[in-house]
Amino acid sequence: MESAPDALLGDLFARSPDLLFVASAEGALLHPSGGLREALGAGVEIGALLADLAHPDDREALSAAWATALQGDEPVFFGVRLRDGDGAYRRLSCSASRSSDGSAVLGSLRAAPEITGEELAKLRLKARILDAIADHMESVAFWSTDREGLCRYHAGKALAKAGLKPGEFVGLNLIDLFGGVPEFADARERWFDGTVRHFSNESHGLEWDNWIIPLRDESGERVEGMIGLSLDVTESRRAENELRVQVDQIEAQQRVIRDLSTPIIEVWDGVLTLPMVGTVDSVRTAEVMDSLLSQIVEKRARFAILDLTGVEVVDTRVASHLIQLVTAIRLLGADGIVAGIKPNVAQTMVALGLDLSQLNTQRNLRAALNYAIRAMSLAPGASLAASPAPPRDRTP
Repeated sequence: MESAPDALLGDLFARSPDLLFVASAEGALLHPSGGLREALGAGVEIGALLADLAHPDDREALSAAWATALQGDEPVFFGVRLRDGDGAYRRLSCSASRSSDGSAVLGSLRAAPEITGEELAKLRLKARILDAIADHMESVAFWSTDREGLCRYHAGKALAKAGLKPGEFVGLNLIDLFGGVPEFADARERWFDGTVRHFSNESHGLEWDNWIIPLRDESGERVEGMIGLSLDVTESRRAENELRVQVDQIEAQQRVIRDLSTPIIEVWDGVLTLPMVGTVDSVRTAEVMDSLLSQIVEKRARFAILDLTGVEVVDTRVASHLIQLVTAIRLLGADGIVAGIKPNVAQTMVALGLDLSQLNTQRNLRAALNYAIRAMSLAPGASLAASPAPPRDRTP
């Protein structure tokens, strides 16, 4: 015998013009509303299974949505086509939520907007595009979940690289499955706020770039799931790492070449020489300045000889740098000597109109070394700047 509350509920539903129903956990109709009976006709009888009324192509989605409704406290929204009394299928939007004791499901239906032929053609085109990308793009994988994290779609040719099959994750909870991945750890709180997210991770022996995109309902107001696009970037990352190693090797080789091209040699106790070869530009001169000044301090040198015998060309700023270098050498308590300037280099330096009177120049390295040794023998421990300069050595 039907209880009084059940009878009252049945009477209310019978009078309601809305498309409402109460169904058992198994999906059998317990209380269809009057509006639902009128809309769908004789097929809507107490005890009828919603799955039997649903279009065959929609039964799997209905079953998944029903399971989700029974597992959570939030309403589940989904679309379904139900058969009416004339045998035609009506497209409806359904909202279903579990009863407080979990023994039943409360649902409401409303007519979904009719899809025109043009809209249907667009939907089919989108589906074909998605299938083509999933079937032919070697490095792409797609997946989607509902709001609880249950996988509803899983495809893409990149899955084979990870040892997976298309659809392998369907029905599994991806949030629980990838709970150990930091980006997924708090997915329930973060992924459904409507923000598109991008992150990289390593999984199944591959490196992935991932995008998480909110999946909204038909109204566009509520996030009902998420879409994932994963791009296999293993090869590009490997190539990037190899290129980085090569660049580091080249930089190391360039440093060695620079050191070899501008060696600082202690040719005598307290005398450093820096032979320079090739083209001297402002960048190279700046590097030389740092190295030479450090060596002067470290070795407590009294003289630093800049040997330009092998230099064929200087740029317009080198003369100024040389003057600055000699000035800096003097500030450290040593004397700078420029040796071996060639005629064309001398012309360039004179044409700049700089004051070269501060430069102590010698014909060649031998003359410069002779000058430094004579100066130290005449006044040991004294700066040359503080005593008269000895006569220049004219030895060729």
